[in-house]
Amino acid sequence: MGDEVSKELFEKAKRWMPGGVSSPVRAFKAVGDHPIFVDRAEGPYLYGADGTRYVDYVGSWGPMILGHAHPEVVAAVQAAAARGSSYGAPTAQETELAERVHALFPSIQLIRFVSSGTEAVMGALRVARGFTGRDLVVKCEGNYHGGADYLLVKAGSGLATFGHPSSAGVPQAIAGTTIVQPYNDLAAIEALFEARGGEIAAIILEPVAGNMGCVPPEPGYLEGLRELTARHGVLLVFDEVMTGFRVAAGGAQERYGITPDLTCLGKIIGGGLPVGAYGGREEIMRRVAPDGPVYQAGTLSGNPLAVAAGLATLRRLDAALYERLEAAGARLQASFEASADRAGKQVTVQRVGSMLTPFFNCGPVARWDDAAKADTEAFGRWHAAMLEGGVHWPPAQYEAGFVSAAHDEEALSATEAAFEAALEAV
Repeated sequence: MGDEVSKELFEKAKRWMPGGVSSPVRAFKAVGDHPIFVDRAEGPYLYGADGTRYVDYVGSWGPMILGHAHPEVVAAVQAAAARGSSYGAPTAQETELAERVHALFPSIQLIRFVSSGTEAVMGALRVARGFTGRDLVVKCEGNYHGGADYLLVKAGSGLATFGHPSSAGVPQAIAGTTIVQPYNDLAAIEALFEARGGEIAAIILEPVAGNMGCVPPEPGYLEGLRELTARHGVLLVFDEVMTGFRVAAGGAQERYGITPDLTCLGKIIGGGLPVGAYGGREEIMRRVAPDGPVYQAGTLSGNPLAVAAGLATLRRLDAALYERLEAAGARLQASFEASADRAGKQVTVQRVGSMLTPFFNCGPVARWDDAAKADTEAFGRWHAAMLEGGVHWPPAQYEAGFVSAAHDEEALSATEAAFEAALEAV
């Protein structure tokens, strides 16, 4: 890849930061390249340090649903910053944001704002344990819920294997509080709950997986989880940090008609600024301090800049916007599939709304075992060719790309042309 400016900046960054980055996937190791250092972004484009323009489908990993530097969001942040960047005190705008979230997510009767998706998940699972009096949590293999120790685990053999740390520095005793199950496997969950349901506080999952590529729930899976959790007194927690306001205005729970007990949010409700939130049934959330005994706090929670950006973003989310997002996502999926067919390449494109992933040299993906069959080397070659063609796609096979409302005819056409040309490199 020819961006020599970014290459030089990356070498300098590696002197001062582990891997030269502040988050591992940004290092481009999964695609065998060096990252693009970004100078600025606007609309559907970002501009590298050398001035090259790219059509962007990372979108800060999802929150830029309106596109980069949307004028109304920028103006809201500027106005908020002029009044002070942080107070450590409540504001009327927090309540307004809470009301807007509830209007779109009726299951969230009470909400607590935090500073990241990781914090949102930690808070939700802490209150789930406090509410149920149970210690164990179930997660699905291939789903990512942030950097909490007890969630950095992977599945072993068997259907109900206790977690083993997949990160150094995670004590086995902590990992052992998490049970990992296959995604989209209702029978496995049913067997586990029959055996140990009385010990389990909650099951947390991405209702549409986005961290093993875009993997939708199979028909009946979410409905079955809702019935099983209710029967066994286990709380159903949807991690909608990625899907919230993305796959529908009311997230995956609106799209699939499922009401979870607790929901974790982030990304879009901060309009690109650091934010997170968790909330759900009032009787559960009343256990959170200061109303109840489950403690959780943070100085930057409800930060006025993030709240302002979030409000400005949510005000723009209407039916017409989601129609455009759905149409653009469907267009890219169809175009990618047609290009792959013409080139005689096996590419399985999976999409939910404006999230999509092309899986190389494997069939449909329903769980991690399927995703693991994808050809990551072929994806890496395709990714490099896409960059050369002016398209900035997430730098890992197991990530979803995101379409924004700013992706217009010019940006979509350029993407289709780049995809067709890049298939030659696979």
